[in-house]
Formats: sequence, C-alpha cells, structure tokens
Amino acid sequence: MPPELHLAVQYATPSPELPRWRIRRWVQRAVNGAAQDASAGPAPKRVELTLRLVDTQEGHALNRDYRGRDYATNVLTFAYGMDPDDTVRGDIVLCVPVMTSEAREQNKPLLHHAAHLVIHGVLHALGYDHETPIEADHMEGLETALLEKMGISDPYQV
Repeated sequence: MPPELHLAVQYATPSPELPRWRIRRWVQRAVNGAAQDASAGPAPKRVELTLRLVDTQEGHALNRDYRGRDYATNVLTFAYGMDPDDTVRGDIVLCVPVMTSEAREQNKPLLHHAAHLVIHGVLHALGYDHETPIEADHMEGLETALLEKMGISDPYQV
C-alpha cells in the first residue's frame, strides 16, 4: 500500500498552468513509484511535502544560501529523512522562470518539463540521489518510467 500523502502547495509567483490538482497528481505518481521500488529500502507510512513555486529572486537566494551556488536553479529539494513514526518530510522549491526558460530552450512542452522536475524533487525528498553513476542510473530510470506512464518522453534523451 502506498504511503499516505500530505501535500501543501505554495504559490509565491503566479503559475496558472500548474494548479494544485496537477501538481498533486505528479507528486502522487512519484510517491507511488518509489513505494513500488523494491531497492528503495523501507517505505514510509506517510509522506508530508511542501512544494513552493517561486520567482528567480527567491530561487537564487535559496540556492545561494543553502547550496552555495550563486544562481537560480530549476528545482531544490530539502529532504529531512524519515522520522521514528515512519513519516518522510521534505520541502521542494520549483523556480518557475528557470523551468519555463529551460523548457523553451530544450524545445519541450512546459508541462512535460514541470512534471519531470516535480517528480525529480519528490524522489530526492524520498531519499533518492544521483551523486554516483549507479544512483543516477537508478533515479533517472525511475523518473523515466514514471514519465513514460504519463505519455512523456525520456527527459534525459538529447
């Protein structure tokens, strides 16, 4: 059984193309996909996430202050791990102008790129990473499989 999902969506910048229901659908797919991943370790009973949509200024400040990188990035995840009650908590920040610019530059539909970044951020919150080639292959494979089920092509194909 997939974990119980509690999701808060915060709009610090207007994003009419990303209503709560759409974001929730993507988050739920990532949570369910991770719950079915046998190699992911013990599954949480509950997942509590906040996803915040921000402008370039806030995205830049967060990336600088928390990652030491002086630019706005597309998605940031603050993963807090699993607590003793088997609840995973995390915060995901999606920088809408960077995401929009990337979609345009990569000639991808905005909603396809947004779905990928949301799923990517959620997987990070659930403990996935891509620091090593093995981790990257596993995480990217799960992302690609989840997106494929949504009719979205592999975001890692050039």
